Amino acid sequence: MKLCRYGPAGSEKPGLIDTDGQLRDLSAHVADLDAAAYDIANLARLAALDPKSLPSVEGTPRLGAPISRPGHFIAIGLNYADHAAEAGLPIPAEPVVFSKAPSCLNGPNDDVIIPNGSTKLDWEVELAFVIGRRAWQVDEAAALSHVAGYTVCNDISERAWQIEGTGQWIKGKSAPTFGPLGPWIVTADEIADPQALDLFLDLNGQRMQTGSTSTMIFSVATIVSYLSRLMVLEVGDLITTGTPPGVGMGRKPQLFLKPGDVMRLGIPGLGEQVQTVAAG
Repeated sequence: MKLCRYGPAGSEKPGLIDTDGQLRDLSAHVADLDAAAYDIANLARLAALDPKSLPSVEGTPRLGAPISRPGHFIAIGLNYADHAAEAGLPIPAEPVVFSKAPSCLNGPNDDVIIPNGSTKLDWEVELAFVIGRRAWQVDEAAALSHVAGYTVCNDISERAWQIEGTGQWIKGKSAPTFGPLGPWIVTADEIADPQALDLFLDLNGQRMQTGSTSTMIFSVATIVSYLSRLMVLEVGDLITTGTPPGVGMGRKPQLFLKPGDVMRLGIPGLGEQVQTVAAG
């Protein structure tokens, strides 16, 4: 299934994209695609529905983030060796873990707002996934059974806030609009191998990032198992898995986002996002 949320910001409705690409309304079956909706048992109930029986939604409404509010927004840094190299940092021996504030979540095509005081705003196309079953100290072999589905994330990053001063990453990753997500979440049963997905990001029509999850240092299964040995992963937790090379910070000279810039990014099978950068 492809699950999405559509409508004006703050008033989104739950939806499903059928095999013909038609948006269908799920409101009669679930109030919202919140954290609880991504429980694997709840997804099985939705999967049993006949999509053609659901009301079609006409036009092209705005799409919101496909989960209304994750319980925790966890991120993995430096998870591609070539990205670590462009950042001038060693390949990590274990996953680099930080958080993004859940309040940074943004629709896949909503504007990215440059906050006051920002000087080095950057982009990062990433594969993200949602937890669908509580995970505590799970083995890697069983880890993927805890994943509800996969989606596209743009891990917007304010590099000065992230790296300079005290250098705490969460500070540069959490402002409003810094977490574009979607356009939908594709349930795990439709993704044969999360380590065989291509990623791209274009800035103003120029290709900046090209990569494949096959080159991730730590796979999705490894990430789930590793995190679950440190903390309980709850249903609805959102985890984004790192970015391939090509970010603005790594270019020579460095390049950062400015008002009017347009980012287009995506993962085949998981959809695309388009964001315009706007001044705060």
